[in-house]
Amino acid sequence: MEGVVALLIPIIAVGGFFAWMIALSPVGKAFAERLRGGAGQLTRGAGSDALLQELEQLRHEVAELAERVDFTERLLAKGRDGETGKLAPGERRTAST
Repeated sequence: MEGVVALLIPIIAVGGFFAWMIALSPVGKAFAERLRGGAGQLTRGAGSDALLQELEQLRHEVAELAERVDFTERLLAKGRDGETGKLAPGERRTAST
């Protein structure tokens, strides 16, 4: 029993130290705010409006990039379909080709 207590003392001391450090950090403060029922900074006025505008701009840019990728894929597929010198399945290359 004494060995278990001797082992638990440093474990509790180190764990308590890290818990105290986390509680003092911004992460601990944010967690405490969330536990208290606070909504955080996202619902606090102009900050959320700016964030929503940036999010909408990112969505627009991603949609534009998706269109460009589709266009590029179509061009590449068209180029592959029109390749000359491409062997059909089962054909063999001879000395003249």
